[in-house]
Amino acid sequence: MDTTKTPAPNASEADATPVDLEKDQTPQPAGTEADTALTDGDLDDDAFDEDHAEEEQPSHVAAAASAIVAAGLSVVALSGSWVAGIVSERKSITGRLELSQAADANAQIAAQFVGPWHTTALVNGIFSTLALIIAVFVLALPAFGTPERTLPTWVRSVSWAGIALGALGILLFVLMYFDLLLAVPQAAG
Repeated sequence: MDTTKTPAPNASEADATPVDLEKDQTPQPAGTEADTALTDGDLDDDAFDEDHAEEEQPSHVAAAASAIVAAGLSVVALSGSWVAGIVSERKSITGRLELSQAADANAQIAAQFVGPWHTTALVNGIFSTLALIIAVFVLALPAFGTPERTLPTWVRSVSWAGIALGALGILLFVLMYFDLLLAVPQAAG
């Protein structure tokens, strides 16, 4: 093997050398430059814009999840929740413990029925209010972003359902808590 270096040709010498116009015509293996070369179709602006348009579209995952949570909380507030049941039972037990043996019937009714009834209404009213706030927030979310971005139709529909059920839950809370739905039973004379 010869390790001697040849001097670099001068520019005038490089121009004077003949150019070999014939290229080696050996077949190239797959995966070379010929296979990976870009075509005019690859550089199309429309395809480029579609790729960026898909990247720029928000996924609305948080808004969709919030809308579903709002509707779920509304349904839980209307049907009664485990939390409301536990709080109601606790209020019933504390009411019984506060009663004396000589308590009249109206005091017993108030301790065992009215207190838990109001507590259940209060817990369900809190769930309804929370659901209403979340649903309104989801519907108002696009107003704080860019105006051309809107929520998908199903997300808006679920949010409106959450608002309707939440408002119904608040109405029932008011009717239950202030004893407008059912009158408090009274003991006879």
